[in-house]
Amino acid sequence: MQREIITIDIGEQKVTFETGKVARQANGAVIVRCGETIVFSTACANPTADAATDFLPLRVDYQEKFSSAGKTLGGFIKREGRPAEREILVSRLIDRPLRPMFEEGYYNEVQVLSYVWSYDGLNLPDVLAICGTSAALVLSDIPLIKPIAGVRVGLVNNRFIVNPTNEQLKQSKLDLVLAGTEDAVLMIEGSCDFLTEEQLLNAIETGHEAIKKICHALLEWQGRIGKPKNRNSLRKLSHELHQDVANLATPLLDKALRIALKQAREEALGAVTKTVLEALATEGAEPKKYSAHDVNYALKELSSKMMRKMVLDSNVRSDGRKTTEIRPIDIEQALLPRAHGSSLFTRGETQSLAVCTLGGDSMGQRFEDLDGEGTQRFYLQYFFPPFSVGEVGRMGAPGRREIGHGKLAERGLSAILPPKEQFPYTIRLESNITESNGSSSMATVCGGCLAMMDAGVPIKRPVAGIAMGLILETDRYVILSDILGLEDALGDMDFKVTGDHEGITAFQMDIKVEGITVAIMKAALEQAKKGRIHILNKMLEVCPTHKTQMSRYAPRIETVQVKPSKIATIIGPGGKQIRAIIEQTGVQIDINDDGLVSIAAADLESIEKAKTIIFGLTAEIEIGTVYSGKVTSVVPFGIFVEILPGKEGLCHISEFDIGRINNLADFVKVGDPVNVKVLDINERGQIKLSRKATLHVAAP
Repeated sequence: MQREIITIDIGEQKVTFETGKVARQANGAVIVRCGETIVFSTACANPTADAATDFLPLRVDYQEKFSSAGKTLGGFIKREGRPAEREILVSRLIDRPLRPMFEEGYYNEVQVLSYVWSYDGLNLPDVLAICGTSAALVLSDIPLIKPIAGVRVGLVNNRFIVNPTNEQLKQSKLDLVLAGTEDAVLMIEGSCDFLTEEQLLNAIETGHEAIKKICHALLEWQGRIGKPKNRNSLRKLSHELHQDVANLATPLLDKALRIALKQAREEALGAVTKTVLEALATEGAEPKKYSAHDVNYALKELSSKMMRKMVLDSNVRSDGRKTTEIRPIDIEQALLPRAHGSSLFTRGETQSLAVCTLGGDSMGQRFEDLDGEGTQRFYLQYFFPPFSVGEVGRMGAPGRREIGHGKLAERGLSAILPPKEQFPYTIRLESNITESNGSSSMATVCGGCLAMMDAGVPIKRPVAGIAMGLILETDRYVILSDILGLEDALGDMDFKVTGDHEGITAFQMDIKVEGITVAIMKAALEQAKKGRIHILNKMLEVCPTHKTQMSRYAPRIETVQVKPSKIATIIGPGGKQIRAIIEQTGVQIDINDDGLVSIAAADLESIEKAKTIIFGLTAEIEIGTVYSGKVTSVVPFGIFVEILPGKEGLCHISEFDIGRINNLADFVKVGDPVNVKVLDINERGQIKLSRKATLHVAAP
């Protein structure tokens, strides 16, 4: 492939695409630049497909090289290995809009790799990776139907910004990543600070205009230098197979798809599959007529077609609900007596046991990325064990789906957290999915919100989540509220929205077909709002507000603000001072760079002791102020008094009393309490005290 560069103006930035210079043995390879951020993407495919494969084996991996920011990993192992959470999330952002764009019947193994080679700290690499992988596939011989592109949209000072810089994003009320083709949006994901449905639609339209521009340029680039598409391995199912499957399975599916309960429905669908395979794909006296995977694929297409027709024609779904109807909701608060907060949220056959744990700064989730190291004060972990869908499966590290669902729920709840100054706790939420039949991530949002309220977290306002579906046939469509797993698998859209009565906090949409118009999205958002409010009202019936008292098992935390210059005083040489405070009081102390000191303990008495010590260490001694001190030494010419921890001054014998004193030892001894007034502090920091001046002044 010849070397060539194209440049596209996107928002306030110029984005360049280069090919033909690096990785020329890959099916496609592209370098994308914006500012000094560089992302390199490749696409490769096996020349043939496995005959037994009946799905697209697409693997997408995104990696952020720490060398791109002039760094190395901070741990013992310096080589990048297991992907970080952010890398997994970006890999999903790339995968989701690409997958529906491969030509039907293409089952060759495809691998898409994307690396951040240079990062300038301003221009974010994730949306560049979406565009780069699309460009690599477009220029390759791999049969992608048409280009896709991805952009980010922010909202700063009521103005939408396409591909905002890192600094602009910190000021933004919106973080929207969307991807699509020149004709349609295929994926959106992000969070916002209670924006309205209308504002979100305007943001999507703004982003799609930029996507159109990129897709048009990539299509023109493909026409000039792209490789011819290799369609030799495409596998098309014959009309005869579709007809044979339809003749045999239609009456059976018509009954199975109308069974309300998930397990019974799946058993019936499994029986249909077995019957059809035995008739059309089992080897007997004569050779089998069709391969098993071809029969399975045709049966899936037929199931989808019948389910969609049933909903479009009768407005009734598999479980008997109307299209706008929400499944029954049941909520039980404080299920776990020793947890700081818990809630069992059940909606139909989907159930989440959410648990809230509170702790100090040391409980925060530490992370390391290209922008540096940090700690998350709030994080949510989502668990999806095999038994939740009645299956046997692998247990181990969380998969991409678990990480993605957990992060979506975390975004939806982040907007309602109280500021640290008001509630100085680290908050960990876990969502244990105990049953699943669609939309477990939105059950996680509802259960997580209720668990925080049960734990006494003073959230700004409660939120709920709902998942919407879509059946689209040419000029007819039906929007489905609170979708089932079957409707997610066989439908055209999965649209998740979190928020309250007034605004949206997070969203995620995946669309499997083109043709979703702004009018359809608007209708989906309006229907989602009604469903979201219905669910939220059910939550508020059970838990109108957060508890005013935290669990007796939760730690107590208070904060003290000190000057940053005093941090070293609290810590002491080699940490000696802070260790002494911890040993003396039994508390846990964390200090950030701004001088906010968090003190955690099992009881308030220990916290008060630690606060007193810290106040003494950091307080500024003021001339004219009276202090209650303790005598540390008695000498012939006066007494030394500790007026604050570690700070003492001299009260001369002439300043001890109104009358003349010959021997101080007759009046005071070491350890005696004494009130003294600060008369002066000289240039060497020596403090001059007077007891005599307090004899006419009441001590504080």
